[in-house]
Amino acid sequence: MSLQRKIGKEILFFDGAMGSMIQKHNFTVPPEILNISNPQIITDIHEKYIEAGSDIISTNTFGAYSHKFGNLEQIISRAIINAKAAVLKSKKEVYIALDMGPSGKLLKPLGDLEFSDAYEIFKETAILGEKYGADLVILETFSDTYEAKAAILAIKENTNLPIFCTMTFDENQKTLTGGDVLTMVSLLEGLGVDALGINCGLGPKQIEPMVKEILKYSSIPVMIQPNAGLPKSVNGKTVYDLDAEEFSESMKRMCMEGALILGGCCGTTPEYIQKTVEKCKLLTPVSLSEKEYTFISSGSRHLLLGREPLIIGERINPTGKKKLKEALINKDMDMILQEAIDQKEAGAHILDVNMGLPEINEVEYIVDSVKAIQAISDLPLQIDSSTPEVIEAALRVYNGKPLINSVSGKKESMEKIFPLVKKYGGVVIGLVIDENGIPETAEARYDVAKKIIDTAEEYGIKRKNIVIDPLTLTVSAQQKEAIETLTALRNIKQGLNVKTILGVSNVSFGIPNRQSVNSTFFALALQAGLDLCIINPLSDLMMGTYRAYKIFAGLDENCREYISCYSDKAIVTDTVKNTSRKASVSFSPLEECVVKGLKDIAYIETKKLLETTEPFDIINSHIVTALDYVGSNFETGKMFLPQLIMSAESAKRSFDAIKEHMDKQGKKTELKGKIVLATVFGDSHDIGKNIVKAILENYGYEIIDLGKDVPIETVVSSVVENDIKLVGLSALMTTTVVNMEKTIEKVKEVMPQCKIMVGGAVLNEDYAKMINADFYAKDALSAIPIAKEIFGK
Repeated sequence: MSLQRKIGKEILFFDGAMGSMIQKHNFTVPPEILNISNPQIITDIHEKYIEAGSDIISTNTFGAYSHKFGNLEQIISRAIINAKAAVLKSKKEVYIALDMGPSGKLLKPLGDLEFSDAYEIFKETAILGEKYGADLVILETFSDTYEAKAAILAIKENTNLPIFCTMTFDENQKTLTGGDVLTMVSLLEGLGVDALGINCGLGPKQIEPMVKEILKYSSIPVMIQPNAGLPKSVNGKTVYDLDAEEFSESMKRMCMEGALILGGCCGTTPEYIQKTVEKCKLLTPVSLSEKEYTFISSGSRHLLLGREPLIIGERINPTGKKKLKEALINKDMDMILQEAIDQKEAGAHILDVNMGLPEINEVEYIVDSVKAIQAISDLPLQIDSSTPEVIEAALRVYNGKPLINSVSGKKESMEKIFPLVKKYGGVVIGLVIDENGIPETAEARYDVAKKIIDTAEEYGIKRKNIVIDPLTLTVSAQQKEAIETLTALRNIKQGLNVKTILGVSNVSFGIPNRQSVNSTFFALALQAGLDLCIINPLSDLMMGTYRAYKIFAGLDENCREYISCYSDKAIVTDTVKNTSRKASVSFSPLEECVVKGLKDIAYIETKKLLETTEPFDIINSHIVTALDYVGSNFETGKMFLPQLIMSAESAKRSFDAIKEHMDKQGKKTELKGKIVLATVFGDSHDIGKNIVKAILENYGYEIIDLGKDVPIETVVSSVVENDIKLVGLSALMTTTVVNMEKTIEKVKEVMPQCKIMVGGAVLNEDYAKMINADFYAKDALSAIPIAKEIFGK
């Protein structure tokens, strides 16, 4: 029976941890090499998991990518041969999953890997997996939705293999890049994976609350592969705090809740899988159901449409905006970024991005703009263009599930846009216009909306992923038709059961006192059931109308939001300058640039400050102050890793200006101290280390980066040669933590005064103490107070 016929209909069992089994043999080479050098060991591990009841076994290819291995094809072919040998011997129906983990590199803007280059890395491995006979692909331990998207597109566009994708979350229920489980669900379900879920990082008890939330919102099969609890060190070995019995009991609970694909990650052995199979194989699978929730998302924020009206900021659109046109022609990205920041601060939930200007290359500009905006803002984006090629270019590089503006009821439009919506998984806006133009009556607009919805469903686009725009017409020229818009909105929302959207300000073109007309029409549209509101969020009158409406709609309990915005502010009703919102923390222009991640402006502001201020005063009173503010917000969950990195990059540009100034004056910049960083021997993952490096460098520390898979002797010699006071060691894989402990032991033998901080997905505070580390850095920012303690503030 084909795997596709079983997915979602039966409970399927994956294997457990390959690494935990390999670790028992004490190999010092990368696990993937064992496919060639010790194939029988790998086959034996597969056999044990099949005997335990696994329906699907994962190839020993977690890190098998061309930038790590020159003999990639040999590794993948042998890995699949080894798995096939185990399946053949078992005489059971067992499927082989090509195991693909993260690339080990950070994608821009967090790192230096281009999205297109990540795509090529995954593409090569996926093609080889299908060539040699894998039945599916398991993408596991991903912590960045953007990288997961690159992998999914690479597999979908180059193979016919089903895709299961699991991501890793920390105890705060966040990925490395700040996304929560619903951010994951919205993106992965939109991209059309066959199953989604959670693996690694945590044990079954820790992931249970997240699994319940995923099951509530996901319409596709949910997969879970937790660790065997939390790690600890016993006699120099990594062990976990749950035995097979406790593990399987938790797995049974989640299976009864609706999880359909069960397996294990770090620390789980055949015994864990066998116990899980015994407890779950006779359970009745919970039937899948279509969840009628409409999500859009960025890489770190999801929005559920329909809960309350949401504001789409309209200002990143050159139509009627002379200054923005000039900025685009001059390739002034800073103005676009400032518009994004201003609209978010004014209360926008979504940002419209439109680069429709004849004088520029629209494809190039929308790609650059989407990349730049999503680097400094966590708001979801609305991709806005009338050209399919432009829409696809933006969808490809967008990190999240976007709004797509738009498709019309014209046959040609639907034929070009709907395949893009299906492929990239967005929410599409349907304009009620067809070959006959914009209908005059509400009834005729309803008919066009129905045609759009019916046609979309033929392409496999569900109704929940369609938003209808009844079209705002100009009241000065088409008064009757403009009024019909409100009737059409009510009828479409209620009769067709879809979300609605309007570009509100279109109503007032060619009429005086436009703000009053706009705000009145806006209030009427909200009352009629408007879900998404394209407005200028910098208009006090429009935002005041919106906030007042939420009071009367019961969406602002005890008027808290309204009072918070207006209690101590003067209200200005005839300007687009928003003075109704609370003033943020008072920053200097340079501090604001660092906080907001505006690199180029930070450089310019630093140059200005250097005319009147000493370099070290700039560092201490502006740069460090801003970084500390960002750090505090990161710690409290108000800001996330992408924003932290962009702030650090802006600080770096400021430091560049200071260094240039001091070089001209013949002065030297003094660094605070040298720190050695390394990913331990046997571990080829250096994402966490690279983030720590970026943060520490931008706080003024000199980093000696030894890279990844670093032999113990290399760390020791570097510490001695450079008289190092602080070392940072990273490990992602359970199998390499033992090398971290050995490295700590050797460093302390030769340099007992040297302090060591450790971090990585498989570590925690208790484990760090067990392996004799001096400090545990739970995230990149935690390295800063540690460094300050060692070197002084």
